[in-house]
Amino acid sequence: MRQINSSISVDCVIFGFDGTSLNVLLIKREQKNGIEEKEDYKLPGSMIYEDETLSQAAYRVLAQTTGLENIYLKQLHVFSDPERVRGEDLAWLNRFYQINTPRVVTVAYYSLVKLNDRILTYTMRKKAKWVDVQSIRSLGLDHKEIVMCALETLSRELMQLHIAFELLPRKITIRQLQNLYEAVLGVEIDNRNFRKKILSSGYLIPTNEKEQGVAHKPAQYYIFNKTQYEREQKSKFRLNFIN
Repeated sequence: MRQINSSISVDCVIFGFDGTSLNVLLIKREQKNGIEEKEDYKLPGSMIYEDETLSQAAYRVLAQTTGLENIYLKQLHVFSDPERVRGEDLAWLNRFYQINTPRVVTVAYYSLVKLNDRILTYTMRKKAKWVDVQSIRSLGLDHKEIVMCALETLSRELMQLHIAFELLPRKITIRQLQNLYEAVLGVEIDNRNFRKKILSSGYLIPTNEKEQGVAHKPAQYYIFNKTQYEREQKSKFRLNFIN
C-alpha cells in the first residue's frame, strides 16, 4: 500500500475555454466513504505519495480528473502559510486522507486543456464541473486564492501567443482568438486593432476553410505556425556571439 506524505499536497487549476468564457474545473468535497461533505467545491488535488515527485502527483490528479495525459502543465506557486488550512478545513483534510497533521503545504500547478465533448463527458462522470472563472465567489480551503494566482499568471503568460493555442482547437477564427484574450484579461479589445496586430505577427496561417452554418458572414479559419514562432523566439534570446 502506497504511503501518503501527510504534509505536502498538490492542487491543480485546470483551465478550459468554451469559446466564450474561461472556465476552471472544480470538484465537490467528499468524505473518504464517498458521502458528500458540503455543497462546496474545491480544486482537484491530492496529498502526494512518498514514492512520487510533485509533478508526478500533479499529472496523476490531471489524469484522474480529466482522463488526459501529456497536456500543458506548469508549476504555479508554493502556498506555505502555516494557517492556510485550519478549523473545519483541516479537520476535513485529516478525516478524508486518514492522517493527523497540523498543517499542509501545497504546491499549485495550472493546466490548459482544449475542451471537447469527450472531456466534458469524462469530467461530468467524475462529478466535476466547469465554472466560469469570473463567477467564482468562494471555494473550499484557500482555493479561490490559488485560482486568482493562476489567472494572474495566465494573463501575463498569454502575451506569449503559443499559450493561447493550448486552449484552442487546431483551426480557429480570429474572433475565437480575440474572445479568449477578452475572457482571460477581462477587458474588451478593439476588433480592428486586434485583427491587424495578430495578422501582422505572421504566426497565423490561413486555410482554405471557412465557418459553416453560421448566421453571420463565415469567418476564415487559421492555424498557428508553431515552428516559425518557436524559431523566432529562440533567436530573440540568442546572445550576439553565438551563431
